[in-house]
Parts: sequence; structure tokens; C-alpha cells
Amino acid sequence: MRSAKYIFTVLLTGMAATICVGQSKNFKLGQWVEINNAILKELDGYYVDSLPLDRIEKKGIDAMLGDLDPYTVYVPEEDNDNFELMISKTYGGIGAVIYKPEKNGNVVINEPYMNSPAYNNGLVCGDEIVSIDGKSVKGMDAEQASGKMKGKPGTRVIFRVRKLRSGNGWKAGDTLSVSIVRERIHLPDVEYAGMVNDTTGYILQTGFTDGVSEAVKQAYVKLKAEGMKKLVLDLRGNGGGLMQEAINIISLFVPKGSTVLSSKGADNVSHVFRTTGDPVDTKIPIVVLVDSGTASSSEIVSGALQDLDRATIMGVRTYGKGLVQSIRPLPYNGQLKVTTAKYYTPSGRCVQAIDYSHRNEDGSVAHIPDSLTHEFKTLHGRTVRDGGGITPDVILKPHEYSRLTYSLVVNGIIEQYAMKYVREHESIAPADEYHLSDSGYKDFMDFAKDKKFDYRSSAKALYDQMKKELEKDGLADSMKPQLDAMEKALDIDKETFLKMKKSEIVPLIEEEIVTRYYYQEAGVKIRLRYDDELKDALTKPLIKF
Repeated sequence: MRSAKYIFTVLLTGMAATICVGQSKNFKLGQWVEINNAILKELDGYYVDSLPLDRIEKKGIDAMLGDLDPYTVYVPEEDNDNFELMISKTYGGIGAVIYKPEKNGNVVINEPYMNSPAYNNGLVCGDEIVSIDGKSVKGMDAEQASGKMKGKPGTRVIFRVRKLRSGNGWKAGDTLSVSIVRERIHLPDVEYAGMVNDTTGYILQTGFTDGVSEAVKQAYVKLKAEGMKKLVLDLRGNGGGLMQEAINIISLFVPKGSTVLSSKGADNVSHVFRTTGDPVDTKIPIVVLVDSGTASSSEIVSGALQDLDRATIMGVRTYGKGLVQSIRPLPYNGQLKVTTAKYYTPSGRCVQAIDYSHRNEDGSVAHIPDSLTHEFKTLHGRTVRDGGGITPDVILKPHEYSRLTYSLVVNGIIEQYAMKYVREHESIAPADEYHLSDSGYKDFMDFAKDKKFDYRSSAKALYDQMKKELEKDGLADSMKPQLDAMEKALDIDKETFLKMKKSEIVPLIEEEIVTRYYYQEAGVKIRLRYDDELKDALTKPLIKF
């Protein structure tokens, strides 16, 4: 048996070590603050030019926080509105996406939201805003115009609007005054809920802001009343949000009191989270669709439902963000979004894919290799692994777009064509029946041919890069015949390439067009029409738990 003196000595030594660590940490922090202040004081007194304090302060803070992880960020007061929109999808405004093709041109209503102030006041896609509160929009960029349209809910904003079409006593091209009271605009996280066949309900969830769990619950009840016997929860591309909303969504489908999450922060103490609400259904078969853009709270939901053997996860491995952030207030109305913990699924897995605390000499970070991952067991004994997102139970081949299609989207060519189409067509068939005709696609090709965008194939882009490297190394001349032959084979003209990729471009055009006539849900319906991953998922057998 150990003596009391030995035990007392060990305790005393441990306490001393803790005190020393605490003192060392506090000393380093105080030293850093003192040095930082001294540098700023010296610069202010002796630097040759006037100091751009706002710029260097923000850059310094961003560089410091960026060395920790990408999610710990400083938000100054002037960025609070944009930050609020990012984390809550909420802002004060009229509820419309705008488009400003030219700085000296008008603002064009691109896409009003259903039942928004813009919608309720008769603004439609293609209407042009000439002035905002008496100030011409010419000379403003899109961000400046958008800033003037936003404002505190309940305040009024007055537009001069040039109407696209006749109606309600005005003629197409008439300019009239439209007074709109701003409202709190919340972009829904449940973008669509509907039946995809006689027995399968589908919910598209794109975020985890306040109240989304109630929206998922309402969508479930609606679909159940329509005959749903199997649920597909689509979390593809869902970058996450509030952790509590993730827990609330899990609680809809597992028994009350289930452990669904734990977290561990700087105090190294594990905090366990259990469901507290009554479930709506603990038996309905569930498919959760995930992809490489499924992150954070989406991984909490998919990981917990997988660990509890409550859903079949389908798709490809998720992003791998197992870090939890909290919002801390700062002086002068700033905010700090700071990583405070790592989270763990019910089996004990941490899905974090990148270890930001251990960097290479060049400052880079790497994914955790599969060889360093560990096995964990689900509720019914299936093997799952940590170290890099959630690996699906069933792998689905993701749809891959060509470089040409990406370029059309990034450069706004498809969006611009949709605006042209709306101006030329007063109405279209209902969303379920609408298809872009062959003549319509030819019209798109004629439109796109006159636009500047990079239409090279991936192979041609790689060839161009390879040729540059060969020229640097002095090898291009000796390989000229081979290079010329390869270039001739890869050099596809714009029109030919557009014809080749018609099948993958048409769905994107149809979605953009339909959204402008029948709003956001209609666009999702078009997307589902061509969703091969979803169709594949519906053919796969579910795991029997």
C-alpha cells in the first residue's frame, strides 16, 4: 500500500505542475499582448506614412486566426449583417435575388421569393429597378444596390420600376413607383418536401438554422398524410449550422433519451447530448443522401442515424468537419466565431478529417490517413470508422459535370440566357410538363457562342499547361509534331462542344427558366427529374437492422 506521504507528494507535484502550466500560459499571453501593443505604438509614432490601422488590424487578426483553423474568424461590427445572413439565412429586405449586368445600367429582378414583399408587390423576374429611394442605381455595383434594398424590417423603401410586361393598368416598359415595406426574410432550410413515388417521401434540407427541425417535422407529417412509407432525407451539399437543430432532427426518429452526440473542449471534459423530445416515428425506413459537401451538423445527423442503426446512409464520404464553434461577443460590437470543441458520434467517432493542431513545416495540413483510423461499432454491431467524415453504407456514383458546363455556370451564361428567355416568353408550361425544345437549345447555343467564357475541355486545359511546362524546359520544339497532332485532336470549337454536352446543360437551363416563372420549389422539381443519384438510391436495398 502506498504511504500517505507518497500520495500527498504526488498530489502536490501534480498541483505544482498545473500551476506552472497555467502561469506559463498566462505569461505567454501577457507577453504577446505587450509586444503587440508596443509594435503598434512604435509604428504609430515612427512609420514614414500614416498607418492604415483598419486594414492592418483586420489583416493581422485574420492571419492569426487563420493559423488555427478556417472556422475561427473575427467579425467586425460592419460585417454583422452579412454574418447574420450567413449563419441564420435571415436579413431585412424585400426578398428578391437581383442581377446587375452593367454598373451604369439598371438593377434587374432576377428571382423574387414566393410570398416575399417583392412578390406581394408585383415585382417579377425581368422588372428593372431604375432608382432606390430617389437615387439612381447607375454607377452602383450589385453589392451597393443590394445594400440599399436591405434594411430594418418594418421600414419602407421606394423603387422606380420599369415593368417587363403589361398588367394592372400599366404597359410593358412603363416606369412606376413601387413602395415596399421591408420584412424579415428567412431563406428556408427545407427547400422542398414531396413524394417521389407512391410510397417514398423526399425532404431536401440545405441548412441548420433556427427552427429547421420543426420544418422537417412538419414536412414529415405532410408526407405521411400523402402515403409515405419510406423517407429520403437529402443532405447533399448541406454545410451544417446549429448543433442543437441537428440533435432535434435526430430526436424525431429515435427513442427519447437516446445518446446522439458528445463533445470535448479545452477542459477535456466530455459533454453528452441526449434527445429530449418525443419522436414522430422510430420505425419508418430512412435513407440519408450525403456527398463531399455534407458537413458539420449534417454529419452529426447522418453519423448518429448510422451509429444508432436507424438509417441507411447513401452517397459518397462526407466532408469531415467535426469541430464545434461558438459565438463570443467582442468590444465595439464585434464577434468572434471560435472553435470550442470537437464532437463525437454515439459510437465514439470523431469525423474531423484534418488535424489543424499539427501542421507541416510549411504550414500546410493534411487529411488523416486511413491507416491511422480506428474501428467503432454501431448499436447492432456493424463496423464504422473515424478519421474523415461519414462513410456511407451504400456508395452512389456522383454526377460529374464537364469543365465546359462548370464554365457556363460560373460565368453566368445560363443565368443570362434564362433572363433573355423570360423577356421573350410571357408564359411557359407548368413545371412538371416543361421541357426545353430542340429549337430552344439551338437558341441557347447561338446566345452562348457570342459570350466570352473558357470552353476548353479538361484535357485541353491540361494540354495547354503541359505545353507551357515543356516550353520552359526547352522540350517543346523537339516534340512539335506530336504536340501539334495532340492539339488538333483536342481543339474542339465552342459550338461542337455545346452540342456534345447538350444532355448535361439542358437540365440546368430548364431549372433556371422554371424557377423564374414558378419559383424555388419548381426548380427543385426539375432537378429531381434528372437526379440519377436519387433514382439509383431508390433501387438499392436498405440495411436490415
